[in-house]
This record gives sequence, C-alpha cells and structure tokens, in this order.
Amino acid sequence: MSLVGDRQATVIGFAAALAVLAVTFWVIGVDDMVATISMADASVVTVMVPVALGWLFCWGLALKLVLSSMGVRIGVLKSFLTFSAAVFANNVTPFGQAGGEPVTAYVISRSSDAEYETGLAAIASVDALHFVPTIGFAGIGLAYFATQITFGRQLLIATGVVAALAVAVPVLAYLGWRHREAVESGVVKILSPIVRIVGRLLPGRSTPDGDVVRERVQSFFGALDRVASDRYRLGIAMSLSALGWLGIMTSLWLGLYALGYPVDFPVVLVAIPVSSIAGVTPLPGGLGALDGVLIALLVALAGIPAAAAGAAVVLHRAATYSPPRVPRPPGRTERRSSVLVGRLCHRYDALKCWRGERVPIW
Repeated sequence: MSLVGDRQATVIGFAAALAVLAVTFWVIGVDDMVATISMADASVVTVMVPVALGWLFCWGLALKLVLSSMGVRIGVLKSFLTFSAAVFANNVTPFGQAGGEPVTAYVISRSSDAEYETGLAAIASVDALHFVPTIGFAGIGLAYFATQITFGRQLLIATGVVAALAVAVPVLAYLGWRHREAVESGVVKILSPIVRIVGRLLPGRSTPDGDVVRERVQSFFGALDRVASDRYRLGIAMSLSALGWLGIMTSLWLGLYALGYPVDFPVVLVAIPVSSIAGVTPLPGGLGALDGVLIALLVALAGIPAAAAGAAVVLHRAATYSPPRVPRPPGRTERRSSVLVGRLCHRYDALKCWRGERVPIW
C-alpha cells in the first residue's frame, strides 16, 4: 500500500462520514441548529474544554498505571500526551478503538521504549477497562428512567443492548482467559499466513517465520497476564476510567445546559455509553453514525427538540474531538507527533527502505 493509497482511503472514509453527518443535520434542520448554537451561553461552553482535558488526563493516568504493571515506566505528562495520540488515532481510523489500537501501540512503543506487543497489550487492556464503567453508568441511568417513564421502542432497544453486552462480554472474556493457551494457538495459526502474504506484497519488508510470530503473540498474552495479576493498579486504573467517563458525560451535559436545557444527568449516563457502540462502524472514529445515535437518544430520553440535541452534540464533539489533535508526546524525533503519527510512521519505514534496510513487518 502506498502513501497515496492510504491517503485516498482516509479521504474516502471522511467523505462518507461527512455525508452521513450532512444527511443527519439536513433532516434535523441546519438553520435551526445554527440558530440554537448561536444562543449558547459562552461562559458554559468555555468550561467544556477543560472538562474534556480532564477526561484525557484521567485516561492517560490509567494508561500509565497499566504500563507500570508491565514494568514500563512513563511520566504523567508523557502518558497524557501519548493517550491524546491514541484518541486521535481512534478518531481518524475506521472501527474506532479497534482500528486505532495498532497505531497507538506504535506510539506507546516509541514514547516509552517498550516492545510493540507490550504497547498493544497496554492499550487493549485500557480499552477493556473502559468497558466496565460504561455498563455500570448505563445501568444506573436506565434504572432511573424505569421509575420515571414508560419505555418506548428506542429505550427498549438501548436496554436490550446494554443487558446483552453486560452478559456477553464478561462471559466471553472469562472463557477466552480460561482457555488462553488455545486462543494463543488459534491467533498464531490465523496470523502466520497473513503475515507471510503481507511480507510478499510489501517490498523492502522482511517476513518473520512462524516461530517469530508465535513469540510475539506469546509476548502479547504475557503482558496481558501481568496486567491481570496486578489487581491494585487495575482497580485504580478502573476508577480513573470511571472518572474519565464522567468527564465525557459532563461535557455533553454542559453542552445541553449552555443551550438552556438542564436535563437530568441520567440522560447522559445512558446516551454516552450506548452511542459509543456506534464507534465500531467503518467510518473514521464513528463520525456521523455516533452523532446520529447520540442525537436520537437525547431526543428520546430528554424530550428536547432535535435541533437542540444536534446543537448540543456539535458543541460536545467539538470540545472532546479538538484537544487530542493539539498535543504530541515529547521525544527525540518528529515521527512521535500525535497529529501526524500515521503519516510519519509510513514515512519513517519508507526512509529505511530507501536506505536499503530491511524493515520487519512485525
């Protein structure tokens, strides 16, 4: 794949996301949304960005704790900037966190001198930790609404999704961990032929044999094992994850409040976790799909006009989407930039190939 091809794929992804977003706003009424945003309380809007930075700081500390449990030392500031790069990667790659994790693992390995597999295990562990508080918050919010209103079709669907995830994900995680040796073997069998094919297709890249792939997979699962065994740090990291989620929810609540809609806080307790599921769509960062689901949930839960819900989502997304694009992890080379990390990683490998060096694909 060339840089031109990657750039074209990125442009197509964002074009599709913007098209979905444009249709959503057109259905709501762009003029109504603009008029609603123009009436926002500027003093409240300005508070949303520090709240969003607090979310990034909490989740950056969670990443720091997970890395510490793996024996990797990283400073507080660097963990914050590294996680900002992770959020940026999630925002520009398809399938949200799943698409951004490989890039994030690269950033972690460069900013902390950890092995790539360790970085991948760290960000995978942090993402898994984030799942637990969302189910708890959504459950609290749905329990509140069960005592206040009669559930319509959308709320019934949301309740079903939360209940299914609350049961399915822990069960699958337990079974996978209980039989992790079989899972390791299965991953090796799946990855080995894929890696060989990729190695033949990409010039200038050395192809690892089966033993190297097996060693890398074992290193990844070993890092996960070290995280799971450090329950003290795991508990603190999960608490920080919950605080981060509260920061995101507070940002959306402030957006609604700035527009003159001080809704009950359980509204965002449900809306944020359920809408985050839309982030797994093949659109960059779930852009468009996530926003549409979030608007629909706000209308159903709070009973506010669609234009107000759309305006609040725009303010919220601006507050939480912009900060990750600003900072970059400090380091010795420009390729650690959080904003240009994907492009610069490609250029770094391309430079090594130009020099005649063999670049391993794993």
